[in-house]
Amino acid sequence: MALRWRITALVAAATCAVAAAVGVLVHHASRDRELSQARDTARTTLDRAALIYARTGGVQGSGAVMDAPRVPDGLQRLVRRGHQGTEFTTGADGPAMWAARPAPDGHVLSVHIDMNTPMRDIGALDTNIILAGLVTTAVVLPLGVVTAERMSRRLRTAAATARRIAAGDLDARISAGPRPHDEIAEISGAVDSMAAALQERLRGEQRFTADVAHELRTPLMGLVTAAELLPPGEAAGYVQDRVRVLSTLVEDLLEISRLDAGAEEPDLSPCPLRPLLEEAIARTGLSARLRTPEDGTGPEGGTRVCTDPRRLERIVANLVVNAHRHGKEPVEVTVAADGRTVTVRDHGSGYPDDLLENGPQRFRTGVRERGRGHGLGLTIAAGQARVIGAALEFGNAPDGGAVATLRLPEGPARGAIHG
Repeated sequence: MALRWRITALVAAATCAVAAAVGVLVHHASRDRELSQARDTARTTLDRAALIYARTGGVQGSGAVMDAPRVPDGLQRLVRRGHQGTEFTTGADGPAMWAARPAPDGHVLSVHIDMNTPMRDIGALDTNIILAGLVTTAVVLPLGVVTAERMSRRLRTAAATARRIAAGDLDARISAGPRPHDEIAEISGAVDSMAAALQERLRGEQRFTADVAHELRTPLMGLVTAAELLPPGEAAGYVQDRVRVLSTLVEDLLEISRLDAGAEEPDLSPCPLRPLLEEAIARTGLSARLRTPEDGTGPEGGTRVCTDPRRLERIVANLVVNAHRHGKEPVEVTVAADGRTVTVRDHGSGYPDDLLENGPQRFRTGVRERGRGHGLGLTIAAGQARVIGAALEFGNAPDGGAVATLRLPEGPARGAIHG
């Protein structure tokens, strides 16, 4: 059950409980007051009748009756023991208050007060209390629904903002203006403060990564030049290979820093998809089987898409390299019938669970062996996919193997094509 309906049910239950409690209390208080008044009246009438009987030997006009046939049995037994008392009855003649006392010569002097009218009044009061409770519930319940809906809306807004922050939108905030002072506002303020602190910390790490990459770039260029001047030999080849790896790592770090800073802008243009994919595979120097729809619509017999060709080649090349590095051949690059969905699949053990759950993480390769990459290829591919407006998803095939699915957008926004 949603929170707003729980609050509404609680308001309705509380209102009904309060109305019922008030009704019970008022009913018992009114009944006790009526019985007390009737008992006092019966006793007063009985005492006056006893005085009249003592002076005149009769009770005419006193309101009392001598030896009445309908005196309750319990009250008769009390009188026979020499005591006087009162008793409330609800017999066939309706509710009544009796009072009796012993008289000379074994007679019983009694007073009967009809309680039909007071009991009807109490019944009418009970009905009015029930109606008042229903009216109160009908008035309070909508107010509870409105209040619960406002609280639920604020909580849903907070949850949606928290999900946006978790998805990477660190500029998202729950409360942009003044907010009421309550517990929900405290939660919202805490989430906003957490997002601001996380954003500042992430920006600091991004600046650090960019600064380190820039600082390494200049001496690295000199190191590359010096390595090329080494005399040919096994040691020279090893040094040159490590220098190339280091150079690639620095360039990847610079690219990631630009992606993190949001400084990358796509250069969109319509182009045939198959030549782009062939060029991306060729850049890797690795083997991959390319499959495209046979009923192409482009002038060169293949599907045409509107994208940034350099970035698309970068994405596909990184996926192919990752498939060879961490999977097993054959590696397949397939274009779906819609002409916008590109999948890269290998036949290895598949992506690790951590990557499927949290996405690619830099410097996490999912393998224990050293020298099998830095975990930056998929991170760059995901970042470049966001730049061109594509969706990159990772999964595992049912029969084994990792599957990366790139879904290109249907078309550019108006004015997005340059050149």
